[in-house]
Amino acid sequence: MRLEAQGLDRGAVLNALDRARAEPEALANDPVLGPVATEFQRRVRRSASLVEDTIREQPVGYGMWGREGIDEQAIAQMDLAMRLPVSVAGALMPDAHVGYGLPIGGVLATESAVIPFAVGVDIACRMRLSLYPVSPIVLGQMPERYRRALMERTLFGPGAAWRGNERAERAVLEDEEWAATPILRALRDKARGQLGASGSGNHFVEWGAFTLGAPDPRLGLEVGTYLALLSHSGSRGVGFKIANTYSKIAEERRPGLDARARRLAWLDMESHEGQEYWLSMELAGRFASANHAVIHHRVAAAVENHHNFAWREQVRGPSGEEREVIVHRKGATPAGAGVLGIIPGSMADAGYLIRGRGAADALDSASHGAGRAMSRTAALQSVTKTERDRYLRQRGVTLLGGGLDEAPQAYKRVEQVIAAQSDLVEIMGGTTFRP
Repeated sequence: MRLEAQGLDRGAVLNALDRARAEPEALANDPVLGPVATEFQRRVRRSASLVEDTIREQPVGYGMWGREGIDEQAIAQMDLAMRLPVSVAGALMPDAHVGYGLPIGGVLATESAVIPFAVGVDIACRMRLSLYPVSPIVLGQMPERYRRALMERTLFGPGAAWRGNERAERAVLEDEEWAATPILRALRDKARGQLGASGSGNHFVEWGAFTLGAPDPRLGLEVGTYLALLSHSGSRGVGFKIANTYSKIAEERRPGLDARARRLAWLDMESHEGQEYWLSMELAGRFASANHAVIHHRVAAAVENHHNFAWREQVRGPSGEEREVIVHRKGATPAGAGVLGIIPGSMADAGYLIRGRGAADALDSASHGAGRAMSRTAALQSVTKTERDRYLRQRGVTLLGGGLDEAPQAYKRVEQVIAAQSDLVEIMGGTTFRP
């Protein structure tokens, strides 16, 4: 042993070890005791983590909207999330269905902790609605013109990216925070190529008619029917890489967490990794907003909201005290008092412009869409092309692209989902889209 080699007797060696255990940080750089002190620190952190990671026996109570349309597995996921030691409040929206870790449609408030998978892999996925002060009758008068506008303004499909001079330029690409971490530095070129591209899955861009039934000065439009453009997409490969990287780090930091809650591993907000994730998430949010701005070039009026994100917000605790928490909305729309948002249906059903009522028991949230009634696999196995196309034809919808896993039959009826949250949102207008 190195201490004994220095001529120290057994008692002196034990005293040195006691000091390393009592003052590990002070001795971290000591050439002899440093490695021992570091190991003591690691074991103390692991021991503390095992205690801290223990989930509650019972979940914290939370509100649920549209219970009859939510499957038991999604409720079980929410119950597990509410058993985390960092969870302080939650809510489940009527479009809820099973997700990774937190269910889609789940809202979760945590104290001093952020959960990457409770934000989701498509960070800052959002809706944007542009209203043009012209009649939607132009869609029937010049269908080819509007079809080309969709096909030429954006790219669809996994990994789709612009090349060379086709790439868009936006201030977000020059944001200094791309240089903040090795991960962000590596993602900057991917962001440059994917800016203005829609992606795949349930992401879309649609033309249609929007009927505004309740005016709002922020829109600058009177009651009436207008040409509308609606898009749904997020931060593409940028958000996906950030989410997966920090989810793995969170899991590594929580070795004692119950295996059932592995996807709900969190990062302490004061930790280096937690700060890195928060910075990266917010940059991905700015990128996702710029992505829609490129797609909606030359819009007349626009409204947008994002639903895969985390916010610092104030909530009232059980005893009435105000406290700052991290509110995760995974597939849920911010619906604070007066906040405008968009809740779409399926590719052939109505979408709605809403104004939030600010329901505290729902953590100022609402659904982000109709919500899936079938998994993608189930839809592919049970919905035929004939059935889907008949549904579209009956509603006058022209489909330019989309798989059977996104068929209208795979979704809950949006009218029922909207009705289940009338205490959360006010309907300002509705859409009929022609994808």
